[in-house]
Amino acid sequence: MIRSMTGFGASHREVDGSRFSVEIRSVNNKFLKTTVRLPDELSSLETELETKIGRRLNRGSVIVTVRWVEGGAAIAARIDTAAARASIEQLVNGMPESIRDRCTIDLATMLTVPGIVGGDDSEAAVGIAKPVLLELLDEACDRLIEMREREGAGLLGELDSFGTRMRERLETVSDRAPRVVELYRDRLHQRVESLLAEVGASLDQSDLVREVAIFAERSDIAEEITRLDGHLGQFFDLIGGEDGEPVGRTLDFLTQEMLREANTIASKSADSEITRSVVEVKGLIDRIKEQAANVE
Repeated sequence: MIRSMTGFGASHREVDGSRFSVEIRSVNNKFLKTTVRLPDELSSLETELETKIGRRLNRGSVIVTVRWVEGGAAIAARIDTAAARASIEQLVNGMPESIRDRCTIDLATMLTVPGIVGGDDSEAAVGIAKPVLLELLDEACDRLIEMREREGAGLLGELDSFGTRMRERLETVSDRAPRVVELYRDRLHQRVESLLAEVGASLDQSDLVREVAIFAERSDIAEEITRLDGHLGQFFDLIGGEDGEPVGRTLDFLTQEMLREANTIASKSADSEITRSVVEVKGLIDRIKEQAANVE
């Protein structure tokens, strides 16, 4: 199954008044590169989240963004009531008596005052957040993979079209190749006979056969056609696979081998029709290579 490397997945949950959010974005990359963005108090989870991503994804530049907004029991357990009381008393005592009765204190704003909510308690924070975030990461990965598969279906259609057109051009080359030697023999025979007729000499057939044999050996492209056709068969096997294994890197290597064979065919053949077909084949290989850069 073909998967794209670009995608997005997110999952959110509220637990005991605290809001948790995990977002995953991925774009193209030759390898798997994971960046995890966490609140400072949860930084110890970075390695574990990266490892979990590595089990689900194989290729791409992946950015994981974790958000955690504490609330309810989580904040209540960490409020320093003595510090809060002292801050409120200081505010009230600092107000002019003429406006004291008309002023109100916003408790939500009070919680942002340094020292009101308990100090560094990252171990407790990790204990609360870890199980929730690991579940959300799995859910976000599921959605990311679903999006990758949807985009992969579009890539599959294009890759299949390029491969089919390449096979048609290769069949043209294969059908034309045997005729090239025959045409060369006929042209050579006519040319030599014309030249010899001017001087009153006759053509030695053995010389003609030897020259044609040398040309046939030098321009033989049967092996290259067979290898390129084999690569093309492997290409269709890869894009049609249902095992879910990543094929992007293999496709990239395979296109290099295809291009090598196409270049050899072009360099060996002096036939214009074969050359035109090979130029089209090379163009299709380049388009496959471009799309393979998007495949996981």
